[in-house]
Amino acid sequence: MTYQFSPQGLSLTKQFEGLRLTAYQDVAGVWTIGYGHTGDVHPGQTITNEQADSLLLSDMAIAIACVNRLVKVPLTQGQFDALCDFTFNEGVGNFTTSTLLRVLNTGDYTAAAKQFSVWVYAGGKVQAGLERRRAAEQAMFSGSGE
Repeated sequence: MTYQFSPQGLSLTKQFEGLRLTAYQDVAGVWTIGYGHTGDVHPGQTITNEQADSLLLSDMAIAIACVNRLVKVPLTQGQFDALCDFTFNEGVGNFTTSTLLRVLNTGDYTAAAKQFSVWVYAGGKVQAGLERRRAAEQAMFSGSGE
């Protein structure tokens, strides 16, 4: 079965990414615009709300395809949305090699849910924003955030 990302999932991603219509450098110095879009961004660049939405949907398609390809157990909509947000934020490579994916594919949904809280570090330090995001993803995954 191929799952689709829901409006609730998109809302979660938008909430945590935030919207910036002018290019900026993120904490790692990467030029970013819109809802966390990187890659073809340059200093001084500006976009519209519509362009930001379009970029987000395009970027999110990569995470959606990854989750659909790698998860081998049935998912609820909330589980799928949480995994897509996580993959969008942490990257396909991190999701692919994560304990979260490994335990999920054994069918241990409870252990998988607990793995979200592991991913709260940036630059070797716990980040409050990541703690909030992972808690929201975990709640959505567990069915209490829908």
